[in-house]
Amino acid sequence: MEITRVGSQPSAKGPEDWFTGAVRIDPLFSANEARRGAASSVTFEPGARTAWHTHPAGQTLLVISGIGWVQREGGPIEEIHPGDVVWFEPNEKHWHGASPTKAMSHLAIQEEVNGEVVTWLEKVSEREYAI
Repeated sequence: MEITRVGSQPSAKGPEDWFTGAVRIDPLFSANEARRGAASSVTFEPGARTAWHTHPAGQTLLVISGIGWVQREGGPIEEIHPGDVVWFEPNEKHWHGASPTKAMSHLAIQEEVNGEVVTWLEKVSEREYAI
């Protein structure tokens, strides 16, 4: 058994290459020899969002507070709320973040494939984000 105590891992600012706006990432657990998955709690201020990206084994988001937006390539922007669970298929191009007026926090869970967790792509433009 392993217990990771709250506050034992420092928060990090979301890197500008991967995010637009103010984003805080709080790591929860990492992959290890027995566990392929990793998870973080991610908080997006209003208007903040990820860049387009993919995950080789897919990604699960569990919304814990606020109002967020998600979009897969070619699909509409979908609004998400606390309690919603979002699943992105392996290699499905997508982005996620807060709505323009309300912050959003979610737990992000993904697994490694050959040591890779995510492939970051271009940023979501203001035009793409506007509805």
